[in-house]
Amino acid sequence: MSKEPTILFCVGATKSGTSWLFDYLSSHPECHVRSIKELHYFDTLETKAFRQQLVVQRNHMARLRDRIGASKGDSQSRAANKMQDVLDWHKVLKTRAENTANYLEYLTWGMEAHSLVADVTPAYALLPIKRLKQMARLSGETRFIYVMRDPVARLWSHVRMLGRRVCDGVDGLTATCNVMMERVLQGQKSSLTERGDYEGAIRRLNAAVDPSKLLIMFMEELLTPAGVARVCAFLNLDYKAANFTQPVHVGVSVAMLPEHRDRARAHLRPQYEFVARQFSDLPEAWRRNMGEARL
Repeated sequence: MSKEPTILFCVGATKSGTSWLFDYLSSHPECHVRSIKELHYFDTLETKAFRQQLVVQRNHMARLRDRIGASKGDSQSRAANKMQDVLDWHKVLKTRAENTANYLEYLTWGMEAHSLVADVTPAYALLPIKRLKQMARLSGETRFIYVMRDPVARLWSHVRMLGRRVCDGVDGLTATCNVMMERVLQGQKSSLTERGDYEGAIRRLNAAVDPSKLLIMFMEELLTPAGVARVCAFLNLDYKAANFTQPVHVGVSVAMLPEHRDRARAHLRPQYEFVARQFSDLPEAWRRNMGEARL
């Protein structure tokens, strides 16, 4: 390749539009984005959880084999292409060791004339500064995007996603989500609030990444033409119109208990206040929930 590609890390936050951004970039003619959204490479290096990630990819292969056998035409072709991506990524993980050359070879394989490759893994927002600095040095054109969503809405979306995973069907989902939310508000499910720790993530990113290579934005802005234009400008991409009518991974609709909503606003007030100090123009939902949290 004659020109060094831009490497994009979209590092979160969880349930803040990262899947939508992944799909948008995947459809952009200047981007080469392989079909696995969350590679979890750098957090696996931190935790040494290679076995767990290998199991994830083997399970992924099994599902894709079933899909390939049951589909025809374009659907079968897409599944076969995704199977190749999973097989290639499985080979990288099988070394069970840090090898950024193999990682970059995976990202860039088949990119041809595209100008950008991407790894969209929200868990990277939890990485320590030292690891983020290493990622920032992978290329002279390495860039980071961090997207924030209204803290209460993000948390409830995260709860609904995890609740759906432990329920066989929609029956019992409301009760499961309510129990899980109660545990969060009592401090028993810290992993859910860690994924929405905007203060911690922003402080680490600011310490590790050149400000010109870091874009922090609101999901409420991202899902607008102006937000997409801002992303394209940041990544040196030509503007491509986006489809906002089909948000991805919305999840099953479950109403939050009013008591839980009030307590969540108070519980997350430090996040609202930190972001308000950093960004003066908060989205309307943020201002409303922040104001009510002060009552």
